[in-house]
Amino acid sequence: MKGSIADDALQIIPQGGVLTDNGLITGVGDFETIRKSNPDAEIEEITGDYVLIPSFVDCHTHLCFAGSRAKDYALRIAGKSYLEIAKSGGGIWDSVTQTRKASKEELIDLLLKRVDQHTKNGVTTIEVKSGYGLKVEEEIKQLQAIKEAAAKSKADLIATCLATHILPKDFNGPVEEYLELILNKLLPKIKQDNLANRVDIFIEDGAFSTADAACYLEVAKKMGFDITVHADQFSTGGSEVAVNVGAVSADHLEASGEEEIKRLAASETVAVALPGASLGLGMGFAPARKLLNAGACLAIASDWNPGSAPMGDLLLQASVLSAYEKLTTAETFAGLTFRAAKALNLYDRGILEKGKLADMQAYPCTDYREILYHQGKLKPIKVYKKGEAI
Repeated sequence: MKGSIADDALQIIPQGGVLTDNGLITGVGDFETIRKSNPDAEIEEITGDYVLIPSFVDCHTHLCFAGSRAKDYALRIAGKSYLEIAKSGGGIWDSVTQTRKASKEELIDLLLKRVDQHTKNGVTTIEVKSGYGLKVEEEIKQLQAIKEAAAKSKADLIATCLATHILPKDFNGPVEEYLELILNKLLPKIKQDNLANRVDIFIEDGAFSTADAACYLEVAKKMGFDITVHADQFSTGGSEVAVNVGAVSADHLEASGEEEIKRLAASETVAVALPGASLGLGMGFAPARKLLNAGACLAIASDWNPGSAPMGDLLLQASVLSAYEKLTTAETFAGLTFRAAKALNLYDRGILEKGKLADMQAYPCTDYREILYHQGKLKPIKVYKKGEAI
């Protein structure tokens, strides 16, 4: 699960076949051998030159939102910083304002359209955060929208409560009081209604301090939530909190240095790189190569959101990250599949092997290396969720 992976570690099966039953993989191997051993099986034969790999898992997105932040982007490429834009009224608060105005039904419709785009590109498990409500009732609206969209979606949607994205501007009280409100009023309701089993917090200047975040996360963890952290995006400290509280993942990590890398590598916390945010903000990537060399478990996610990462093309972003950070094809695919699943505490997908979910995608090429070579332009021609073509 952890550390570097050479490309020769990949098992390539020429003329391969996958046997599925009830949504699970029951066999992988030579197609003719599987066919002859299972004469009553229904066969879907993909003739021609194709490469079959596991479907992708996007373990960090903000897909449930309304509105656009094109104005922010224009200011950013003109030289304004992310924090400057946020302090002037743009940034996350702009998305909060627009998302609050949207009805739950509108959010469901917008979310499903984005999910559909992701599934067409081979992503069949998608984490979706709240965090554009920042009021108890508005956060519940977002999480209800995610739950109801999940019931209509062909992909698996994994909800995360990010009510601690930033301190809302219309909250009249100190940070500690807001965190108490979320802990006492929102999280019990989320548990009761089964709206999410994951909690996230943004640790950064302009968001929440390491001390406040650590206290909040410890309580949330005792309540039975899995923990993940927006960590080390512009300054360090967040990844240390993530490791100390036993977070499932620490996401962003663009500012992580040698100490942070060593700490993550020595832990069971998955390091999640978000190249889409680096591209959107015009900043350096997370130190993916150094993390892998140190022995960390590295996942790659899109961070698809209306502000810093509006593109949402996971494969394109991963392809660019691999070129800049010198990741092997195996490391990149691992970061998009079983390691990304681990960041969601999911161990039933991401590998084509017996007992795993039959979540797969087929690319029109003869060599698996063509997929990254085309830097996101080559798209899957077939996508399967639990063995069913979608």
